[in-house]
Amino acid sequence: MKKQTKSFSVKGQTRLILLIFVLLATLMISSSVVELQQSKKELYELMAKQAHSLLESLITASQNTLRASNYLDDLARQRLLDNANLIRQLFEQGRLTNRMLTKIASQNHILRIHIFNNKGQTLFASYRPTSKVKEDQGNPQQMLEPLFKGETDTLLIGYKVARNQNGYRFAVALAARNRSAIVLNVDAHTMLNFKHDIDFGALIGKVVRSNSEILYMALQAPEHILAASGKVSELEAIDQSSFLKTSFEDSTFATRRISFSDMDVFEAVHPFSFMGETIGLFRIGLSLKPVQDINERIYRRLLFITLILIVIGFILFVYIFTRQRLNILQKQYDVVETYSGKIIDNVSDAIIVFDRQNGISVINGAAEELFETTRPRLIGKTIHDLFEDKTCLSLFEETSRLKQISCKIGSQRKVLLISKSTFKDAEAKLNTVLVIRDLTEQKQMEEQLERQQRLTAMGELASGVAHEIRNPLNTISTIIQQLDKDFSPVSEQEEYHKLAHLVFSEVKRINETVQDFLRFSRPEPIQPSSFRFSEFIDELKTQYVPLMQKKNIQFSTKVHWDGEVFWDQNQMKQVFINILQNALEAIEENGHISLITNEPDAGFLEITIEDDGPGMPDNVRDNIFNLYFTTKAKGTGIGLSIVQRIVFEHGGRIHIESTPGSGSVFTLKLPIRINSM
Repeated sequence: MKKQTKSFSVKGQTRLILLIFVLLATLMISSSVVELQQSKKELYELMAKQAHSLLESLITASQNTLRASNYLDDLARQRLLDNANLIRQLFEQGRLTNRMLTKIASQNHILRIHIFNNKGQTLFASYRPTSKVKEDQGNPQQMLEPLFKGETDTLLIGYKVARNQNGYRFAVALAARNRSAIVLNVDAHTMLNFKHDIDFGALIGKVVRSNSEILYMALQAPEHILAASGKVSELEAIDQSSFLKTSFEDSTFATRRISFSDMDVFEAVHPFSFMGETIGLFRIGLSLKPVQDINERIYRRLLFITLILIVIGFILFVYIFTRQRLNILQKQYDVVETYSGKIIDNVSDAIIVFDRQNGISVINGAAEELFETTRPRLIGKTIHDLFEDKTCLSLFEETSRLKQISCKIGSQRKVLLISKSTFKDAEAKLNTVLVIRDLTEQKQMEEQLERQQRLTAMGELASGVAHEIRNPLNTISTIIQQLDKDFSPVSEQEEYHKLAHLVFSEVKRINETVQDFLRFSRPEPIQPSSFRFSEFIDELKTQYVPLMQKKNIQFSTKVHWDGEVFWDQNQMKQVFINILQNALEAIEENGHISLITNEPDAGFLEITIEDDGPGMPDNVRDNIFNLYFTTKAKGTGIGLSIVQRIVFEHGGRIHIESTPGSGSVFTLKLPIRINSM
């Protein structure tokens, strides 16, 4: 009886344990299935968030692209209209000639200027056409009909096919007396290339190529596709899909799963608006293969866990389930980290994240390029190791979140626009995020354009004044020579002749200065030719080494490129002579002057001329290129102004860095081949 009771008890315990095990196994398996579905849901939500962030970034970049394109058109249009107003005044005053039009076109970099009567016949032109007009490109009578009929006084023609040559032009027209038309146009090749480089297609192509998980990306209007890139050959029209139509009409972000070319795709769409008008839909297709791979791995692990549960029981099952959950979370984290890292690394602005305890934790590729360093060198370092200039560090002591500063990074002074923000991480540590945009080249170009405008205005003024001064000077010179020759006082004859000679010498010196003014205001046209750059530098060395040896000054050159350039050799030699002469005069003795040429970058040659002279204070450095500004007792203040003009006419840029006690560095960026006029 006891044996039977014991046997029943053991069987009952076994059944109970088996029942508990089955229940626990069923519960764990059921929980795993539920967790799998939840993980899928979370993965899709995560993909939707990442796609939304990517589309928002693309929309912002695209809007900036459109603004830049519109700004370029407005800038060109305003410049042409300003010149057209000037020409209209000359025309209506009866002072206009073809030669004058040619001069205006050359000075203001205008390709063609025409004046037509109200019948479309040419009255004046800045050039003589060398080929016949193509029949399919219109004629002035049709194009300018609104002006001739008095419907408008200003006609913004914009981009058009060139009538006499291949290519495109950007043109405007202005009405003059008797409904005549003044038409100005410039070569639109550079403008169109710039628009092509920054258009939607280039932006979308770059994003798709940088991430293999993006199958396609497109900007689609209701009628057609504006831009697209990826692995699909066609996309359904907006009107053919209720999903796309709803998103477009309601201006909402939406996602869905679809099939394209036998591929499962996670598609996200976002309306794209500009200036209050919805242009189309941004569509991005993300590969679901990583999600499918994760799901397949989860299914295999679930089966394995079930088998292990049968063999070793509940405890091992719990452990494996916990580990499996941890793996899923790790995968989710990896997906987030991958997408975030890709976005940050592809941003053109430098991004730096740091905290005061652990130093720098995040730095992207743009920051590496800006600070000329690598990520391993900066991770864990303090922000003071990155910004050595006290001017830059002052930003962190201020409360302002956006500031433009000029500070020295490495050996160069840069103009930076820095955005500063903070956040607390999971450990409650305060992190600072810096978004830095390098405005150095933009500022240098703005300064050079401003200087060129000032020089042009002052040169025109100098020309007028010089003409008015030279005639009286010649009269004075003639009279004083005649008096010195024909007249002799009774007393103090020696002093009289000495004073007469002094007056003649001073008149002669003033006349030479007037000649310099006239040379500046009427520069010689550029006459480019091909010549080897190393031979050009050798000629400079031959000319200046003996002069520098007299003052015990070393002159070294490092030419890392030896090719042919297409410049005006005489004018460019004048540029280098002016800079080298200034450096030679700045150093009293026992100094060093170096000329360094780097490898060309994007068709531009960078040349630096550095001396270890006394340097210049800020007020001198900022005005060094201004006409008639000089610190020399016998200087005219014209030399560096001519340098600035020659470099500008060659399509280049010139910049100077100088601080008292640290010498001066002139940096020239010149195209290897300039466009001949």
